[in-house]
Amino acid sequence: MDPVPETRPGEPRSAGDAAYLERFEHRMRVPIIVSAVLPLIVVPEAGYWIGELVGVATWLVFLVDYVVHARRLQQYRKTRLGRFDLVVVILTAPWFLLPGAREGSFVVVLRLARLARLLLASEGARNLLRRLGRVAVVAVAVVIVASLVAYHAEHAVNPEFATVGDALWWGIVTITTVGYGDIVPITTAGRWAAVAIMVTGIAVLGVLAGSLASFFRVDDASPADEGSVPTGGAVETAPAAPEAAPAATGPPPAVDVGALVAEIAALRRQVEVLVSRLDRDDEP
Repeated sequence: MDPVPETRPGEPRSAGDAAYLERFEHRMRVPIIVSAVLPLIVVPEAGYWIGELVGVATWLVFLVDYVVHARRLQQYRKTRLGRFDLVVVILTAPWFLLPGAREGSFVVVLRLARLARLLLASEGARNLLRRLGRVAVVAVAVVIVASLVAYHAEHAVNPEFATVGDALWWGIVTITTVGYGDIVPITTAGRWAAVAIMVTGIAVLGVLAGSLASFFRVDDASPADEGSVPTGGAVETAPAAPEAAPAATGPPPAVDVGALVAEIAALRRQVEVLVSRLDRDDEP
């Protein structure tokens, strides 16, 4: 009798469960992100129907996500992520729908915990944050340095750069490509600092758009069929080998014995003539 393989908590119950979870997590990527971020913007409150709808819908997304993982993974509740999931689902439930129930600051902190759960469970989100974190460090450094350069160049001749705070405000507005126009550099050094900030802002927006596009991209490519070769995005079917001609069936054709005997006799006479000629040529 073959030994039963040991399973650890958090492992798929079967190969089918593993494949299902892979498809499920791929489809739930966007709903999970929206459900983690949206309640921080639209705060659910009793009597505010849009907030209530957001609170209930986002909570249901996390509830479905937890139930699916609990059914498809071995002892999911015993894992750290499973326990964390369960706590977040229970404590961020729409208790505000109950009469007299009011949410406190602790529940707001738990909504932030949904973001932490997203980062713990999604490798793509961790990679996205690492990439954007490096870009943010570069952008902040450029804004601070360029704003200080512009302040020292503009302060004496431009009243709009009265303080370092004004210069930083101008740098932030410039890198976000908003461009209010309330503060404008007039010196050469100040304008070169503005150029550096503008170029950095365009690069940051490009990196942000590319990172988000790669994060939300859905890979719809399907493997090519057997016997097909991809050419330029299309699938070109390889030509099939020619089939062998079917063997002839039916009775063999009749043989004319008389004609065959006549041909043999003619060949015999020709051979005798050739032999006699060769003999005459050999005589001295």
